[in-house]
Amino acid sequence: MSKQADFTGRDVYARTFDADEVSLASIAARLEARGRHRFFDQVINDYMDVLALSRNESILDLGCGTGVIARALAKRCDIKERITAIDISAHLVEMGARLASKEGVADKIDFLVGDAHSIVEPQGRFDVVIMHTLLSHVVDPATVLREAQRLLRPDGRVVVFDGDFESLTYATDAPDGGAGTDRLLGVSGHTQGRVMRMMPRQFNENGFRLEWSRAYVAADIGRADFWASSLPTFRTLLPKAGVMSEQEANEYVDKLERASANGQFFASCNFYTTIGRRLD
Repeated sequence: MSKQADFTGRDVYARTFDADEVSLASIAARLEARGRHRFFDQVINDYMDVLALSRNESILDLGCGTGVIARALAKRCDIKERITAIDISAHLVEMGARLASKEGVADKIDFLVGDAHSIVEPQGRFDVVIMHTLLSHVVDPATVLREAQRLLRPDGRVVVFDGDFESLTYATDAPDGGAGTDRLLGVSGHTQGRVMRMMPRQFNENGFRLEWSRAYVAADIGRADFWASSLPTFRTLLPKAGVMSEQEANEYVDKLERASANGQFFASCNFYTTIGRRLD
């Protein structure tokens, strides 16, 4: 059986189960910053409109990180049942619980530690399972989808939102325009960079019918905006992944920050949301 703890690659976001505190602090800062950005706010609004939840659904935020999605749902939805939020990192789960308490929604969310490949919850427990930037970091996306299928009630729905990180690019003044450093970013920050291209097939093969999808492009042209909060994380996470030295990472980020200050910045990535309904 696949387990996230078996992961041995360089993706630092895939190793939060045993990451050091410096790495976890950097990851948490990025998760929170992008969660507050209007791009993510629009994405959440879009799939919440499609879900059209009543007050009776049971919801699982799988791979919750710091609980950005669970907290957003708790504020937007008048749901009778407590939202369940699960992540493999005890550190991020504890942070999520603290933030939920600070934001006044702790009574609406249960934060738990668990591996998305094998969740200790009964079959048919949930009406909706949300995976917001989870599948790009897991060992085996198919296993995680089958676990979601098991956890869902008949006719339940799964929401998968993630990046197509093969399209991620940060332009630089290098002769290759940043192609080489883009490859290093792909190795260090994502395990399944093409997973969203496979979602129609993955849904079909793992017990779901594709019902809805939407495509997005997160592009900063001239000055860093959505991608601005990623830059400080590179100083920590690229050396932790072993793809750059600390000096190389700092020089790389310095150049990107100067490009933004001078109106010369460019970074972009495609993102997709897919919603599937459980097949009986």
